Amino acid sequence: MNELVTEWIKKAESDYLVAQHELSLAEPRTLEAVCFHAQQCVEKYAKAFLTEHDVEFEYTHNMLYLHRKCVEVDAEFKKYEKEFDILDDYAVDIRYPGISVRAEDAKEAFEIAKRLRAFIRSKLNLPEDSLKEGNESEK
Repeated sequence: MNELVTEWIKKAESDYLVAQHELSLAEPRTLEAVCFHAQQCVEKYAKAFLTEHDVEFEYTHNMLYLHRKCVEVDAEFKKYEKEFDILDDYAVDIRYPGISVRAEDAKEAFEIAKRLRAFIRSKLNLPEDSLKEGNESEK
């Protein structure tokens, strides 16, 4: 695994930890932050996957674009189109006024990130949960 892939993974893990921490807090918690960081986690894992397979991609937050690129490499990604689509809503617009998030939305976004994180980590031949063994940033 090259250094750029490792960097994508470190950044994805940071986003995962922020989303996980924020979701675990008692009220008031920042639900928008949970959704945003869940989306960012998956976006960065998708980019790590594409980088590992030497696939060029635009630097974008468009989750459906990244999903299509991942499917070109591995058809098993097809089953996650809906999840990529849901997270796409949290890429940019969520950070601006006028959009509100319910607790169930934040929980769903985090659960999607958790599933896709495990799936992509398996595709990268990484242990399912590095958080138990120490974050990749420590390696």
